[in-house]
Amino acid sequence: MRKTAKTEVLSDIEEVLGADGLLSRAIEGFAHRPQQLAMAEAVAEAIEEGEHLIAEAGTGTGKTYAYLVPVLLSGRKVVISTGTRNLQDQLFLRDLPWLREVMASPAKVALLKGRANYLCLHRLDLTLQDARGHPRDQLRWLLKVRDWSLHTERGDIGEIRDVPEDALIWPLVTSTTDNCLGQDCPSWSKCHLVEARRQAQEADLVVINHHLLCADFAIRDTGFGELLPAADVFIIDEAHQLPEVASNFFGETLSTRQITELVSDTRAEYHREAGDLPKILDQLDCLDKAAKDLRLAFEGRPGRDAWAEIEDDAEIGTALDTLARELETLHGLLVTIEGRGKGLDACQARCALQLQTLAGLREPEMPEQVVRWFEVFGHSLRLNSTPIDIAEVFSGQVSQRSATWIFTSATLAVGDSFTHFQHQLGLFETRTARWDSPFDFQQQALWYVPRGLPPPSDRDYIQAIMSEALPLIRAARGRAFLLFTSHRALDEAADWLEEQELDYPLLVQGDQPKAELLRRFVEYGNAVLLGTASFWEGVDVRGDALSLVIIDKLPFASPGDPVLQARLDAIRARGGNPFMHYQVPQAAIALKQGAGRLIRDANDRGVLVVCDPRLLKKSYGHTFLAAMPDFARTRDPQIARAFLEEL
Repeated sequence: MRKTAKTEVLSDIEEVLGADGLLSRAIEGFAHRPQQLAMAEAVAEAIEEGEHLIAEAGTGTGKTYAYLVPVLLSGRKVVISTGTRNLQDQLFLRDLPWLREVMASPAKVALLKGRANYLCLHRLDLTLQDARGHPRDQLRWLLKVRDWSLHTERGDIGEIRDVPEDALIWPLVTSTTDNCLGQDCPSWSKCHLVEARRQAQEADLVVINHHLLCADFAIRDTGFGELLPAADVFIIDEAHQLPEVASNFFGETLSTRQITELVSDTRAEYHREAGDLPKILDQLDCLDKAAKDLRLAFEGRPGRDAWAEIEDDAEIGTALDTLARELETLHGLLVTIEGRGKGLDACQARCALQLQTLAGLREPEMPEQVVRWFEVFGHSLRLNSTPIDIAEVFSGQVSQRSATWIFTSATLAVGDSFTHFQHQLGLFETRTARWDSPFDFQQQALWYVPRGLPPPSDRDYIQAIMSEALPLIRAARGRAFLLFTSHRALDEAADWLEEQELDYPLLVQGDQPKAELLRRFVEYGNAVLLGTASFWEGVDVRGDALSLVIIDKLPFASPGDPVLQARLDAIRARGGNPFMHYQVPQAAIALKQGAGRLIRDANDRGVLVVCDPRLLKKSYGHTFLAAMPDFARTRDPQIARAFLEEL
């Protein structure tokens, strides 16, 4: 019987991922995983039939190869979106080159990041011209960037390892959509971003991240073009992160940092292209002061809060009026010298856009499905409007493209249900599938829930859980992650541990960059690391360095967050139960992510401790239990310590 195209593809997948396939012959010790093969076949089927697919693959399934193999075999134009730039680099620099070589695939591959990841040669020139005004550290970093700029081919700032990610030099030598001059830029012909986009257009497979995907959605909505090439297939890896990222892109934002960057850029362009209207320099000083005064007017306000909390604040109202007036005055002055230079004209357009955004954010009547809020940082302020529900907008973007969409992650379902994720993105009719981890969790891991702890609201809760944790840390001889749901809890726990004079290195989030903390954790081999949200996912420590993960409490999002509060109110208004329909499934997925730090390899063993007594005392606890991996379970501290001591 003649083979159909579908059976040929499935046969080819078996040839690569099967027990005697290419990978088993190319990798010593490669373990054939039925779950990986089944997922690859499901992805291939979705591509062949033009269907969308939501696929959860437990830790250790090998989901990266499970979608890369059918994608490379398909011969289609594919965009793969990942959760972080680190995962982008891993796919592009490690996984894809190796897999293409093994499979002898002719597919042409490109990496595309957001514009802030690429050196802007024009802004580097401007910054070098004004180099004397920079602090010593910043000047040292600037010179490193200048030297690197002479030989880099891609202009990807991730190539420079010895300039910190948060160094203040980066905004000065990279561009934003606000300050990019486009084709009017004198360095357009050598632009690294333009070259990266050209390569993406020509490639068969493009690796991007969720921020860039959503930025493309947002710019298409305005009717002003697109950032990404058309594709036949979109693979969304780490898809559980997408709803939050997408929400941030379908709203409006204005920050005092944007305004101070406008001031800085306008001043540089004025000296370069004009110089004969000193009123502009005076006005820039006035605008800079207005931005700083606005930030000061929010002094003492919480980090994030709803706009309603400041609507009647006279001082803030006055500061906003002043900012609008100073922006309008600057715009008028820039109009008088329109055409003097491309850089100044671009600053004029940015000024107009900021004025328009500010007016929109201050509209007395906002659409019902939009929440306005603010966020206060150490030296800056951000004003935001965010849609409460993005399901309709997102599903509309998906339907506009005649492409197959595949969403995958280790944490998309709550138990066997994908309803929560589907509702967030409007993917109601999408086919779903899930594969459990191939790891033997019953033998490899023990889940311990302590008895007798006070409720998390108790003032002594952190001290109580740390007293419970200390014997376990000693039984594990360090080698522990302590994951907290707030910085306050982390700081209290760190202070408590400092007093215990541990025999193991103590690493605390915030003391050093995340990558450096992880490097030291692995290098020490017996360290205790304390972290919050950023350590709950995307952290892969295999082997003996990590044998104990302790989670302080169930990771419910802060009810004080203005966007979350608006979403809960909207569910309540529709007659739903916001706690059970939104907060519980969201927290269950987050807990599953945190638990996933423990077992990363078939040879890993360890103990997971979830301290929160609500897990077993509250009726909603069964939702968390159903979402978790199938670890062996105990409530006996001696069994937990013995398990660790045996390791």
